[in-house]
Amino acid sequence: MIKKELIERSPIRILEKSTHGGLQKGDIGVIAARKGVGKTACLVHIATDQLLQDKHVIHISFSENPQHIITWYEDIYKEIATRNNLDNAQQVHDEFIRNRIIMSFNQDGIHITEIEKSIKQLIEAGNFSADLLIIDGYDFAISSKEELQEFKTFASELNLTLWFSASVPGDAGSFNGSEIPELLQSLTPEIALVICMQPKGDHIHLNLLKDHDNEAVGDLHLKLDPQVLLIAKEE
Repeated sequence: MIKKELIERSPIRILEKSTHGGLQKGDIGVIAARKGVGKTACLVHIATDQLLQDKHVIHISFSENPQHIITWYEDIYKEIATRNNLDNAQQVHDEFIRNRIIMSFNQDGIHITEIEKSIKQLIEAGNFSADLLIIDGYDFAISSKEELQEFKTFASELNLTLWFSASVPGDAGSFNGSEIPELLQSLTPEIALVICMQPKGDHIHLNLLKDHDNEAVGDLHLKLDPQVLLIAKEE
């Protein structure tokens, strides 16, 4: 399969069509779930789709062990390329790597302006034309509306789209993925898309709970397969 066909068949096209075009420059999307459900895998698959379109991605991790992020990118790319018998897979992979940068921060003791300064320096001084910014492991419990507004302004200025992960506290019975989590409710005016992940049998269902300013929120008909860490269409 050629790369163009792979992009056209990606389940991310379903996400875009179901959410009035997905995210635009300056928009913020959030994938929320309990810890360990698969938020990072979703973000990596979204980023991989962008990389396959020759776009540039900066992936910021607030994880204590960001090394696993690189492994997930490799595993997810390999799974997509193998499943679809991708032509020139090694060449595509090499381009994929050149267009992606992974950065790691500790949220404690660092101000958002320092993070933005590092990103801006990378884009401007490093001549890295970023299109998508992934912010993974960001603790919304210690964040504020003002911080999110600052991220949104920053993204607009640099023509970036932003995807965050949000870890929802509590046990399995306290959050079922069918409503916007409490820690995001005061922040939703700044967020374009909210997707919550709900375990269902052998897969994870993706619930669309906010779609820009549209009142009618449709079913994405998408799932995360935890075995291969890929977003797929629900049958």
